[in-house]
Amino acid sequence: MATMTDALTIGTPTRSPASSPPLAVHAEKLQFIEEMTTNVDAVQERVLAEILARNAEAEYLVKCGLDGATDRGTFRAKVPMVTYEHLQPYIRRIADGDRSPILSGSAHPVHEFLTSSGTSGGERKLIPNIEDELDRRQLQHSLIMPVMSQAGMCRGSTRGVASTSSP
Repeated sequence: MATMTDALTIGTPTRSPASSPPLAVHAEKLQFIEEMTTNVDAVQERVLAEILARNAEAEYLVKCGLDGATDRGTFRAKVPMVTYEHLQPYIRRIADGDRSPILSGSAHPVHEFLTSSGTSGGERKLIPNIEDELDRRQLQHSLIMPVMSQAGMCRGSTRGVASTSSP
């Protein structure tokens, strides 16, 4: 059987097909997934509060009248559901070089734009991203292998995904 070092350097599997427990290197990531999905409501509320706190000075949130509030109820009451077209003038200003805190706080300015895969009206949509988003994308990518290495995933089973037991 390959060592863990071999698996990390050359991609050699370190588990037998007999559904042995997940690798120790995956255990921490599987635990993270378990924690994030056990109490989703509380996690979402905390993440929303963090986002609103660090973007309190953003022009868009100020215009919505959020006044620094970070709770879900105030957010729902003050910030309307909108379409991309509603936000497009703000996005265009950022793309044109305006560095004021338009959609994000000054401590987390828009770092890059992603583009949508499709087009609406013949033009791809610009999706503003802050630098922290790269870290979130890397984290998400790092969680794929621990999940996919769980017993049963190759058969389409999702039972016990964050568990060390066999389905």
